[in-house]
Amino acid sequence: QVQLIESGGGLVQAGASLRLSCTTSGRTVSNYAMGWFRQASGKEREFVAAISASGSSTSTAEAVKGRFTISRGNAENAVFLQMNSLQPADTAVYYCAAKRWWGKADSYYSGQNDYPYWGQGTQVTVSL
Repeated sequence: QVQLIESGGGLVQAGASLRLSCTTSGRTVSNYAMGWFRQASGKEREFVAAISASGSSTSTAEAVKGRFTISRGNAENAVFLQMNSLQPADTAVYYCAAKRWWGKADSYYSGQNDYPYWGQGTQVTVSL
């Protein structure tokens, strides 16, 4: 079982930045393709960003493109989501997800069903 631990959420004003982190317990993050998803109150969970196990390939949702960046920190055994120019519409619980890679280290995954492992989520609230 892979345990994912998110951190870095909080309450900020519009225009501010936050960096979310996702680490694993007892596992090496570089063995997993990783993704970030979010769920706003009353809405379905949606894709935010994904990164391949190798770190060479990434994908970002149109709603956050140019503002959010996903990256890996293998020395920290973590995946990060840098969020800039935050808007109230970004308010949501942000979830980290992981998928063990087998033979395709350069593939990323944007579908929720692709990921068997999920964190508990971290709340991000953006006020005007």
